[in-house]
Amino acid sequence: MGKYNSIFDVLGPIMVGPSSSHTAGAARLGKIARYIADGDIRSVGITLYGSFAETAKGHGTEMALIAGILGMEPHDEKLRYSLQIAKESGIDFSFEKGNIAGLHPNTARFSIERHDGTFITVTGSSIGGGAVIVNAIDAFNVELTGDYFTIVTKHVDKKGIISKVTTLLAENNINIGNMKVRRDNSKNEASMIIETDEIVPVEVLEKIKRLEEMIFVIEIKPVRENKNV
Repeated sequence: MGKYNSIFDVLGPIMVGPSSSHTAGAARLGKIARYIADGDIRSVGITLYGSFAETAKGHGTEMALIAGILGMEPHDEKLRYSLQIAKESGIDFSFEKGNIAGLHPNTARFSIERHDGTFITVTGSSIGGGAVIVNAIDAFNVELTGDYFTIVTKHVDKKGIISKVTTLLAENNINIGNMKVRRDNSKNEASMIIETDEIVPVEVLEKIKRLEEMIFVIEIKPVRENKNV
């Protein structure tokens, strides 16, 4: 291989690793999981499914997933050292294989322990070309791509809450690019997934979080470049 130490040296600055699904996509999944946990990560257990489970080591998937947890980009030269960096940073991690019928072949489930002992789980798939989709936060079904600034809420299913949130955004000149609403009638809870064309300022997010109906509010910064944000 001449001056190259491994296959991970070959592709240069665009992506460290041989597969966009197994490295670039995996790193983006890890980074979204980090955002959802608000960067508060004491340890993470990652369950790999399908192709991720079968070829993770050979394609650098494990390194990429942990690199994302550390906040790295897929092209970061430090990606190949992510496992060592995580250990040195005091973040415990583990991997295991899972088998659930019907899942996308490149799927990972992150079980993240925060420093206060609470847990959050994030499940998502790398769907090709570096694109990803997150389809669950805990037992809560979502559909996130990470292409835009995104607000995810879980709130009491009560009249007027959607209007309160969208009014706050409109008053601050934040344009909603896409919005999905889901309800869980068994728990009297609902959620909103709001993708915006602009980054929502911290003070606006705080106003949304302070609404009495809110159970939680998560902000997810873009993990893929787009022309609007």
